[in-house]
Amino acid sequence: MKHRHLLPNEIDLLVDGEVGFGVAPLRAHLRECAECEAKVDEAREVAIALEELPHLAPSTLFSERVMSQVQVFEPWHVAARDSLARLVPRSAPARAAAAVFGSGAAIVLASLSIWIAGRLDILAFLSGTAVQRGREVITSLVEGVIGTAFGPAALSFVRGTGSVGLIIATLALGGAAGIAVMGVRRLATASSRRAGGS
Repeated sequence: MKHRHLLPNEIDLLVDGEVGFGVAPLRAHLRECAECEAKVDEAREVAIALEELPHLAPSTLFSERVMSQVQVFEPWHVAARDSLARLVPRSAPARAAAAVFGSGAAIVLASLSIWIAGRLDILAFLSGTAVQRGREVITSLVEGVIGTAFGPAALSFVRGTGSVGLIIATLALGGAAGIAVMGVRRLATASSRRAGGS
């Protein structure tokens, strides 16, 4: 130990009063090195001063307040697992009932999927009918709004030009609505400036 001074962890061992075969050479070095002995004495004084400080304990809600402000990243699979765990009943009979119900629902859905896959022509017909009906509802709704907003002349123009006229009329209606909104905002801003200035 004569060739070097004590390392910080070795000083800590001596300050803590550790015993063992590794501590004896450190104590022997202290008897020969005044600089290391001064460091150990200084570390003991710091340890004693720290022990004399009052021991403060945080309130019982401290950790909850801190953790409520910490944003913890939760992976999607953990969030999904926790969500599913909340859905699983706690009692064994309830879990068994949920398993029976879930199995029954899965069998019904699988059977329905197989039945639908075997009758794709019906599915294509129903989806085509639904799309056509939806288009008719939207067209009549837009025509009603255009007829009310712009009058019968605009309505006859839209009906005469078909889809192109409907798109043009919808864009015109959207543009008119946007201009109206900007005008109202401008009026509101101007009136609030006048009220603030007077």
